[in-house]
Amino acid sequence: METGQISPNPSAVARVLGAVAFLLIIASVGGQLSKFQLGHDYVMGLVPMFDLNDEQNIPTFFTVLLMLIATLLLVVIAILSGKQKMPDVSKWIILSFGFLFMAYDEAFQIHERLNVPVRKLLGYVNLGVFHYAWVTIGIALVFFLALFFLRFLLRLPSATRFTFILAATLYIGGSIGIELIGSRYDELHGQENLTYNLISTVEESLEIAGLIVFIYALLKYIADNYNEVRFRFNDVRADDSTIDSP
Repeated sequence: METGQISPNPSAVARVLGAVAFLLIIASVGGQLSKFQLGHDYVMGLVPMFDLNDEQNIPTFFTVLLMLIATLLLVVIAILSGKQKMPDVSKWIILSFGFLFMAYDEAFQIHERLNVPVRKLLGYVNLGVFHYAWVTIGIALVFFLALFFLRFLLRLPSATRFTFILAATLYIGGSIGIELIGSRYDELHGQENLTYNLISTVEESLEIAGLIVFIYALLKYIADNYNEVRFRFNDVRADDSTIDSP
């Protein structure tokens, strides 16, 4: 391998990201137990710093990083697909913009700003699982995107298709499925309790797991379809000159 280049191994990357995620989850759960069971709600700033349910902290930055990695890999696939005149280049491009927006939303919590106007449309009381009213828009968006990408998904290799579906199931199961449970619990009991924070931890953990599985799927797709992609540090790009023959 030439100096200044790396060839990412999908399984190794997934294991490293998974290990980091596991440590962050353990730190978050430990912080919540310290806060709600022992009454130590700060501990030199460590509790909020590692709280998966908080914003602008280490877990948030890690999640944003995962989304940006996915964005980069999608851009690489779009570029290589375009150069090889392969179909669905536009779908890869749309996905890359989608994940870039997701990273922005995760960093600044844009979707949560929809709660007030949507809740106003639905009525302010007794919304149950739709107490976090933005979820109604999220569900509609999921159905739309599922229909929009269906043919693209069916054209993917079976292994890639399965892993994409697994990643989406984990991510949506957390961001919408567990969010519905947390929404109802918040309406009944509020957020300042251990149970709500553990529900939120499950939600965020599933989202992170989904992103890691998706990154693995993208790396594996690149390895299987473009032989080997090496990322140069000197010009920060990936092109056909960095694809080795088997």
